[in-house]
Amino acid sequence: MKLAYINPNATASMTDGILEVASAAVPGAEIFGLTNDDGPAAIEGPEDGAAAVPGLLARIPVARDMGAEAVVIACFDDTGLEEAQAMAGCPVLGIGRSAYTMASLLGLRFSVVTSLPVSVPVIEGNIGAGAFSGQCASVRASGLPVLTIDAGAPETIARIAEEIEAARREDGAGCAILGCAGMAPLRPALAARTAVPLIDGVAASAHFAAIAPGFYHAGAA
Repeated sequence: MKLAYINPNATASMTDGILEVASAAVPGAEIFGLTNDDGPAAIEGPEDGAAAVPGLLARIPVARDMGAEAVVIACFDDTGLEEAQAMAGCPVLGIGRSAYTMASLLGLRFSVVTSLPVSVPVIEGNIGAGAFSGQCASVRASGLPVLTIDAGAPETIARIAEEIEAARREDGAGCAILGCAGMAPLRPALAARTAVPLIDGVAASAHFAAIAPGFYHAGAA
């Protein structure tokens, strides 16, 4: 099984962290990454997302030529997901939708903890479009820029953990979804500080992507 993770932003260190998490989640798969060097350094809100789409879509055929049997868009906003699905000729998943689906399968009411407030409306729109609103307790911004999250300093981990605990206490969340790809490598440290299950869309998408090609080809036949 060969899976491609496409990072819609231009930060290669984030791609590296994403690949580490995905590879640990599905050790039997061959997973490679592509970084959108033509995109913004981070995706923070709809303008950054729109700027990232052309470069992201240009990397879909590259991933396919490299043998990808499934592609994952590694931005929690699911940037360009529908456009990529329409052109890829293979399963294309987003880490946001994968996280919501995992929470739904587990029967857990979720809160999303993300980066900046500008990202909240995008995430809320995706939750609504995917019919997950009934399970969503809240979408909360940590106030941390994406690249600060990616650096993973102790104070960053403490701030995210604080928001997760607030979601549990104030919103009644049964789990917290880590609403930024840069949070994926921080999950073990966050789990040690929080009292609810944590769902990371990178790991969730790896599990789904590993089985998706079988369903995709069966449907096509």
